[in-house]
Amino acid sequence: MNITSRRAVVPGIAALVLALSACGSGSSSTDEVSGDVAVDGSSTVFPMSDTAAEYLMEASPGVDVSVGFSGTGGGFEKFCAGQTDVSNASRPIKDEEIALCGDNGVDFTELKVATDALTIVVHPDLAVDCLTTTQVEDLFGPEATAKKWSDLDTSFPDTKIAGFIPGADSGTYDYMASDVIGHDTESLRTDFEVNEDDNVLVQGVSGTQGGVGFFGYTYFEENADKLKALSIDSGNGCVAPSAETAQAGEYTPLARDLFIYVNDAKYADNAATQAYVDHYVENLAEIAETAQYIPLNDAEYAETQEKLAGIAG
Repeated sequence: MNITSRRAVVPGIAALVLALSACGSGSSSTDEVSGDVAVDGSSTVFPMSDTAAEYLMEASPGVDVSVGFSGTGGGFEKFCAGQTDVSNASRPIKDEEIALCGDNGVDFTELKVATDALTIVVHPDLAVDCLTTTQVEDLFGPEATAKKWSDLDTSFPDTKIAGFIPGADSGTYDYMASDVIGHDTESLRTDFEVNEDDNVLVQGVSGTQGGVGFFGYTYFEENADKLKALSIDSGNGCVAPSAETAQAGEYTPLARDLFIYVNDAKYADNAATQAYVDHYVENLAEIAETAQYIPLNDAEYAETQEKLAGIAG
C-alpha cells in the first residue's frame, strides 16, 4: 500500500512549522526555491519526513514535497530505480538493495535522523504487562504456534491471540524478524493480519480483545489512550519502551536507529531536494521531539551533519 499524506501527524507540528518559519532557520534562504521532491519508504519515519515537508513548503511555497509510505523495502525499490529523491528507512539498507542501486547508477548517502523504541502493544484490557524475549519469539516467530495468551504463560488469560503486524516490505517487520527474533530468520508467522499502514494496525489492536501488534514508539504515543505498551525482559527484568530506556541501551533488543537515504545526484541537481534535506537536518532535533521521536545525541547529530556536508562536497 502506498499512501501519501499532507497531514499534521501529532499536535504541535503546525506550531513547529510556524515557529521555524518565523525564525527563518537554515543556512540559506529558500524563498525562491521551487521544484518537486519525492519521498517514500518507512511508515515509521513518515511522521518526521512529513513534518519536515510541511515546514519547508510553508517556508518555500514553490516547493512541492510528496511523502508516501510503502514500507522500507518498497521505498528502496523505488529509490534504487531512481523514482524518488529520498527514502525513509527503519533499518539499514540491505546488500541486495545496495546492489540494485549500483546496477541503476544510484549513488546515495545514509543519514541517521532519530532513535526509535519498537513497541509491542496489546488491547488495553488484556491482563498482560511484560514479555520475555523468548515469549516474543513464541508470539511472532515463524514457527510460533501460540493461539491463546495462556499458551505463552499459564498466568496469562485464556484469550485468543489476534495479531496485527506490518507487511513484509516494512523495515519494522524486518527488524522484528532479524534483530529481535534472530536465528537468521527473515520472516514472521503468517496467520496474523498484515498492513503497511500503522494506523490500521492501531485500529486492529485497539478494537480486538486479545489484539497484539508492533510498530514505532511514536504511533503508540499518539494512541496511548487506547493501547497498552508491553515491557520487555531480555534477562535483566521488565523494561518499558521510552526515550530514556532506548537512549540508555536498556530497552534491548527493540531500540533501533531510523534513517533517510538521499540520492546524491538528485541532491546536487535539484535545488528543491537540497533545500528539503538541508532543512530536515538543520531542524532535526525540533522535528524529532515534536513528532515524538527520540532525538540523536550530540555525537550522532555531528555524524549526520558531516555526512550531509559530504554530499555537498
